[in-house]
Amino acid sequence: MKTMNVKTILLAVSLGGMLIACNDNSNQGQQASVSEYPVATVKKQSAVHQSVYPATVKGQEDIEIRPRIDGFIKEIYVDEGAVVRKGQPLFKIDSPASEQNLRTARASVESAKAQLNTAQVNVDRIRPLAERGIISNVQLATAQDSYATAQASLSQAQASLANAEATLSWTNVTSPVDGVVGEIPYRLGSLVSSSNVLTSVANTGHVYAYFSMNEKILKDFLDRSPGSNQKEKINNMPEVTLQMADGTEYAYKGKIETITGSVNVTTGTANLRARFPNPNGELRSGTSGKIFIPYVMEDVFVIPQKATFSQQDKILVYQVEQDSVSQKIITAVSTADGKNYIVTSGLTDGEKIVTDGVATLRNGTRIQPVEAQ
Repeated sequence: MKTMNVKTILLAVSLGGMLIACNDNSNQGQQASVSEYPVATVKKQSAVHQSVYPATVKGQEDIEIRPRIDGFIKEIYVDEGAVVRKGQPLFKIDSPASEQNLRTARASVESAKAQLNTAQVNVDRIRPLAERGIISNVQLATAQDSYATAQASLSQAQASLANAEATLSWTNVTSPVDGVVGEIPYRLGSLVSSSNVLTSVANTGHVYAYFSMNEKILKDFLDRSPGSNQKEKINNMPEVTLQMADGTEYAYKGKIETITGSVNVTTGTANLRARFPNPNGELRSGTSGKIFIPYVMEDVFVIPQKATFSQQDKILVYQVEQDSVSQKIITAVSTADGKNYIVTSGLTDGEKIVTDGVATLRNGTRIQPVEAQ
């Protein structure tokens, strides 16, 4: 019996040691499962938020060039993309009808001059006879009326000649402004009229960027701008930035100049126009881009976007509470670079949040917080 009791005691001690060892291993496993996560303490600050709007760029003067008379294109003096000066010839239109009208007008002037000379001769011939009573004064008056009629006919013929000369001058199509020539859809020999656009000339010394805001955003934008009326508010608006189609930022800042007085009933938007200098001709009429409008926001938090995650239409972060985390809904807008969020509500000053690796966390997960650099 004594031998069995000893064996029983030894077995119990062995089993107890195994249980203690298992408990120790379990605790070690739990401790090993607690991973390190970078955390940061959020603090209120001011931040610059930039609203982004698609924009279309047009020249300061973007003019369609149309012929003022019908005819065939006889000469093309420029090529697409050429830089031209105001008054520089662009096209020559062959208009036989205009040339014929000019010849007719010139002949009419010569005929009217001859008639005027004849009327003058008659007046000079009749006047001394009438003065001496040889013929009646009625004949003199009639001769003078004929002279006045001849003068009027000459004036009319000269006006027709000036009109024919002006019409013929329209065969030379010139540039109305300094600028850059656009597409030339018609070539030599093409029959054109005033309904055809021969090309366009864009004055791009300055360019306009056109973009739209919906009425709610526009109201908020105007409310944030200092001033007692729209003109003052526009003058006090911040400079805007243009991002070109390739993603690069245009070197010069722009200024908003106009806001349309009405909202489009179909789209619910109002159009705005910003003016940009273009001394190097880098911006071309018809190109597209994005307008960035800065807005300073006070008493907000700036956190990296990788510290957040989404559920349906909500943005959440993991708040650190001692050695575990809990989900928290925030209200935020993205910064222009797309790397950070500006948080306007949902966080309080001094809170700690997880800044990376949130995809591996769940509500209540235990972590080992490590202060992020």
